[in-house]
Amino acid sequence: MLGLDIYTIIARVLVLLIAFTVHELAHAVTADYLGDPTPRRMGRITLNPLKHLDPFGTIMLIISGFGWAKPVMVNPMNMRGNPRTSMAIVALAGPLSNFVMAVIAGLIFRIGLVDVNAVFSGSGSGLSVESVLLQFLLINLALLFFNLIPIPPLDGSKILYAILPEDLVYKLRPLDQFGFLILFAVVFFMPQVLDVLVWQPVQTTVQLLIG
Repeated sequence: MLGLDIYTIIARVLVLLIAFTVHELAHAVTADYLGDPTPRRMGRITLNPLKHLDPFGTIMLIISGFGWAKPVMVNPMNMRGNPRTSMAIVALAGPLSNFVMAVIAGLIFRIGLVDVNAVFSGSGSGLSVESVLLQFLLINLALLFFNLIPIPPLDGSKILYAILPEDLVYKLRPLDQFGFLILFAVVFFMPQVLDVLVWQPVQTTVQLLIG
């Protein structure tokens, strides 16, 4: 991510209000569409960011580049179709929303509406449109690839569970309670894993989107 000057922090907060809100709203809307009323009952089908932000997760993302929002509670048994498949679709909706937002930002840069070179040359520093839009692109891509890591409670674990044989999923379920600890260890003590799973894909995607 970019440096932690005051302008970058403000830009990240602005971006997070959008990225986290849309990510969690995508989960909620998809679950609601598939027949589960739980997110609607809990007031999660809203663009109000206060309903979706997790304070600690937001602070962590601002500081470290990785964080999380308040999970959307769903009941796959209420959804149409196979519960495991439906749960995977709901899980995928969040990262997919981040991908769509990143593509939109990339297209704005690519067609020349905003000059990405202004950020790196210094003329687009601070809270310029260029700087905020670049943060928007980077954070959405980071959220996309980070959430696809198959460690509970990230979305990638739910997608993985839909692919694996049921008997193997049953054996892995007890490990869910340690998911947060494993994730914490990966983020803070195994940066090489994040480099392979998150930052390298982010860099590659940025190059594809904006050249």
